[in-house]
Amino acid sequence: MLLLRQSALGRGPVMAVTGVEPYREITFDADGDMRIGAPDGLRGLDVTDLVMFAHGWNNSPSVAARLYSAFFAPFPRLLAGRPGVRLGYAGIVWPSMRFTDEPIPDFEPSAAALAVSPGPGAAPGAWPGLDKTTRDVLAGLFPGHRTTLDRLTVLLDEQPDSQTAFAEFGSLARELAAVPAGGLESCFADDLPHDEQSPPAVLFEDPLTLCTRFAAALDAQSPSLGLGGLGGLGSRLGGGVTGAWKGAKELLRQTTYYAMKRRAGTVGELGLGPLLGRLSRSSPGVRVHLVGHSQGARLVAFALRGLPEGAHNVKSVTLLQGAFSHYAFATSLPHAPHSAGALAALQHRVDGPVVACYSRHDSALGVIYPLASSLAGDSATAVGLDRRWWAMGHDGIQAVAGARRLTLEEALRDGVPPRGCVSVDAASVVRRGGPPSGAHSDICHEELARVVLAAGRIGR
Repeated sequence: MLLLRQSALGRGPVMAVTGVEPYREITFDADGDMRIGAPDGLRGLDVTDLVMFAHGWNNSPSVAARLYSAFFAPFPRLLAGRPGVRLGYAGIVWPSMRFTDEPIPDFEPSAAALAVSPGPGAAPGAWPGLDKTTRDVLAGLFPGHRTTLDRLTVLLDEQPDSQTAFAEFGSLARELAAVPAGGLESCFADDLPHDEQSPPAVLFEDPLTLCTRFAAALDAQSPSLGLGGLGGLGSRLGGGVTGAWKGAKELLRQTTYYAMKRRAGTVGELGLGPLLGRLSRSSPGVRVHLVGHSQGARLVAFALRGLPEGAHNVKSVTLLQGAFSHYAFATSLPHAPHSAGALAALQHRVDGPVVACYSRHDSALGVIYPLASSLAGDSATAVGLDRRWWAMGHDGIQAVAGARRLTLEEALRDGVPPRGCVSVDAASVVRRGGPPSGAHSDICHEELARVVLAAGRIGR
């Protein structure tokens, strides 16, 4: 059941989850400050276990609530007959977004998504531009940039046959990703050491070159495409300037998602981590189980950096299609043995396992993510083979000693190891969705709810 209530982000009413009880909604702003309830808004919950879910890059607050409702729905039935378990639920809402053309399996497509079409001046067969809903959400997330968004919209509609137009488009798109003056987000951008990850292609590559690569990747997508689909990308970089406009919207999408990536780290370390520390003091008996999807997986993982010493209430972390580096937890990188990931060894702050569910059907992470994350100047074919740029949601946690790898069937049959990093191949259920993101948002499955219960030993 869903109930309308006012959004703390000031975007009007949103759907709040009420089908599971007790439920709390915790809202953070871009700097990790709470925007709803008291600082200790989780205090007083009469529960033994608390599942806290952070939505990802594909969500507005209202879509996030629908996601939480769908994901949490199996839990009461799965726990029926298990005495002594009082499970509570929390939805973490933070300033993120999804473009309306990104499919969410089992969700009705929005009217805005159905209305997306090329502008009147676009060439025949042109790739759709920005619909009003997407423009409005972008304007809310990046205040002061309405004029920039209007110009980006015109360029996407008209698609000029000009390299100068691509240079302008790239410059305007990257304005949105700039850290606001005095902002904190620049400290939370990297999953790998700065000298191993900068400058990222999405912010520094020639815009026409990058748009051409994105266009080729979109053309190459099919239901069975994995990262291997990038291997022959270099042979598909034709089409000239006009064909590259198909990838321009992807450049805008990935540029804004780079800003969301920084924001997820900020909210996790400065917002959620300290909140969990306060909860450990006010309700020391509550066992916390963190769940995150996409960029929300990065948020809950970075919360471990902000978890105070002595807080031992986090009993499991489940990362669903995590949109950050598969080397984030590594203490030694395969390509740079003296360097470590941004979350090196932080799995030891969890009194239980860190479980990463991944799928080869996620083309957002298997194809587009490495193109956007690679170094400016890398060739497209090199990106396809270079594991430095692969995401956790594509092939799990990598380069961590003792990490286990399981199929979903093994995890559900035999359980999840009680400690350390665990990767679960969820491709048997996370498999639906078309371009541009593939199965990235296909996460509302009872099997994944059972993984969360297994990771947290809830009811055992």
